[in-house]
Amino acid sequence: MSSSESCCGGHSGPTDETNVQIDPVCGMSVAVNAGKPFLSFEGKDFHFCSNGCHDKFDIDPEFYLTGRHKLKAQYAPKAAQYTCPMHPEIIRDEFTDCPLCGMALEPIGAPVDGPNPELVDFTRRFLIAVAFTIPILIIAMGPMLGLPVKNLLGPKVSSWAEMLFSVPVVLWAGLPIFKRGWSSIQNRSPNMWTLIAIGVGAAFLYSVVAVVLPNLFPVTLQSADGTLPVYFESAAVIIALVFIGQILELRARTQTGAAIKALVELAPKTACRVNENGTERIVPLDHILPDDHVRVRPGEKISVDGVVIEGQSEIDESMLTGEAVPVLKQVGDPVIGGTLNTTGTLIMRTEKVGTETVLASIIDMVSAAQRSQAPIQKLVDKVAAFFVPAVILSAILAFVIWFFIGPEPTLAFALIAAVSVLIIACPCALGLATPMSIMSATGRGALEGILIRNAEAIETLSKANILVIDKTGTLTEGKPVVETIDLYDAGSEDILLEKAASLEIGSEHPIAKAILKEAETRNLPLKKASQFNAVSGLGAKGFLNEQKIVVGNQTFMEQEKIDLSEFLKKLSQTGGQRPAKTLIFVGINTRLAGVIALQDQVKPHAKATIKQLQNNGIRVLMATGDNEGTAAAVATTLGLSDYRANLLPEDKQTIISELQNEGYIVAMAGDGINDAPALAQADIGLAMGTGADVSLESADITLMKGDLRSINKARALSTATVDNIKQNLFLAFGYNSICIPIAAGVLYPLTGTMLSPMLAAAAMSLSSVSVISNALRLRTLNIKDQEAS
Repeated sequence: MSSSESCCGGHSGPTDETNVQIDPVCGMSVAVNAGKPFLSFEGKDFHFCSNGCHDKFDIDPEFYLTGRHKLKAQYAPKAAQYTCPMHPEIIRDEFTDCPLCGMALEPIGAPVDGPNPELVDFTRRFLIAVAFTIPILIIAMGPMLGLPVKNLLGPKVSSWAEMLFSVPVVLWAGLPIFKRGWSSIQNRSPNMWTLIAIGVGAAFLYSVVAVVLPNLFPVTLQSADGTLPVYFESAAVIIALVFIGQILELRARTQTGAAIKALVELAPKTACRVNENGTERIVPLDHILPDDHVRVRPGEKISVDGVVIEGQSEIDESMLTGEAVPVLKQVGDPVIGGTLNTTGTLIMRTEKVGTETVLASIIDMVSAAQRSQAPIQKLVDKVAAFFVPAVILSAILAFVIWFFIGPEPTLAFALIAAVSVLIIACPCALGLATPMSIMSATGRGALEGILIRNAEAIETLSKANILVIDKTGTLTEGKPVVETIDLYDAGSEDILLEKAASLEIGSEHPIAKAILKEAETRNLPLKKASQFNAVSGLGAKGFLNEQKIVVGNQTFMEQEKIDLSEFLKKLSQTGGQRPAKTLIFVGINTRLAGVIALQDQVKPHAKATIKQLQNNGIRVLMATGDNEGTAAAVATTLGLSDYRANLLPEDKQTIISELQNEGYIVAMAGDGINDAPALAQADIGLAMGTGADVSLESADITLMKGDLRSINKARALSTATVDNIKQNLFLAFGYNSICIPIAAGVLYPLTGTMLSPMLAAAAMSLSSVSVISNALRLRTLNIKDQEAS
């Protein structure tokens, strides 16, 4: 490739017979030899309307020459939206303030790159506020520190100096406070900003009038030098302290997005695309579209979701499954974006890109969970709706009592009491108590492979007292292998397997995979069946060479009128005891051709996990569509006395419904398509991340690792989160219960002093910080200790 300078560089393009060409990037017409940038690629000159289009083309010419760039918009991420951490129902397309509480909205999903604009603005305002507040404090507090500033300036000049220094603090630095306070009044949603704005505004306006027009006040309120007490230092310090609290809060809240940011960073920024002509080019990730071919070298991350079409390698999928052992991927195997290629080189065909990838769906789920509200939040919202009006009334009452029956100077005491009550009772801590815990918990869960769909799931799981758990793929590995084959009306085992496997071609069911794998091991030729029909929880049927083939469990055989008399006769001769294996019947037309027995291994940590759940007071019930013999054997291995066998999908759903009617709060764990109805019916559904997509959609919590120990982790996280919310609410309510009376002056008869509005502002900020700090403890919660050993 070669390029020439644009007109800015003083170099014109080459002579060309045509006068106008089309910019391959934006489609605009470009006049040749008009000084516009151009570039040569594969012997042809391309002209561009601007350096921007020139640079885009230079990075990836094939993307534009093939017209693939016109499809990019279909897979581009949605425009950024913003929501309020305290009111997730508020969603806006631009960065602004919440109309209900005044807090700055935060981006939905991954944190926006770069500094938080509100944090930058508040930090600047805080620094300006401090710069002007220091002289005010020196003048006002100088006598207490032995500084004769007030004596040198005189009382009146001192008051005027304090006012002048406070103007930029209150009217510029504090402008966001008053804007949010006014907005809360306009929207009839009183909140912390209402109280701060009224408190600071009252102190400042009174002080300005006292300095400018002191004669408006009774002589009895004036001091000997004709001045009135002013509270410029309180107004300025309160604003500075509010900004300190907000800055600490904003920094803490950004930490709750660390989990999402970590997930975003799993995806590589570029990929090596193999073009149709065989050339390869490193291109930006957003240039990768479905059906592209991408080369993945050892040590590189898979760019997007797709399927291997060439080569083989071991892929580290621990970011999704938590399994440290890499998984061998060969031609035809799916690969997931964000996972790590460890050994060989692969060429993959891309299938899902952008917002459609597994990684993107995980990010969306975590983000949605962080915005959702727990049921306990409804109680908090009801309390908060009455809280602010009650505080304003308390402040008015405190003012009236101190003004009419308090000691001299009554106005000063009344103003201090009212302002202190307004400032100290800000409900910020109350509003943040639940959302901060939820945000921290969902982020912590995501790092452990526990994806929580919504906040309600956290609270419900902590209350669950029974776990209904699927067997295949949940308690067992879900990878059964063919153990034995009993023949009834088939010429040989190979013939029986050939017919059964031909019917199961393309099926993702674990049993179908086991039959297909055995057929592949025996190198049996397979033909795809016609009129194929799969019945969830029962089996499948179709036609091969005009023969009706039926593969499934005993119930399915009986429904399809397959004669099982020989099998039942043989079973009775063994005392009617079924083998502790999964039995799959194969019927041809109306005759039983044979029975395939499969064995599935119990997962390594299943027994210990169940024991720990039982020790924690949770009843565990195994529900399976497998036969009685297999179910009994697995239950015995796991130490379970409570199980149900031979269940259809609707049977599992019915069992859960019956348990709910008995008063149980039911959690359901499963991984298959047939578990989806039960997962949806349960109070809380836990889907093993290694299972079917439909089960993941039906579940409230997805355990990406597919490890049973994650059930105990999820429950430990939910319990800790609910406890953390209760602690936060206790801190918030306890703080207000103690501080409001103190601010109103209840301790004055004992101490002879009033709580300064400045101290009230400091206490208010500390209350919010204490709640946030407590919530952030969940980010480092050691739930590994909760694993079954």
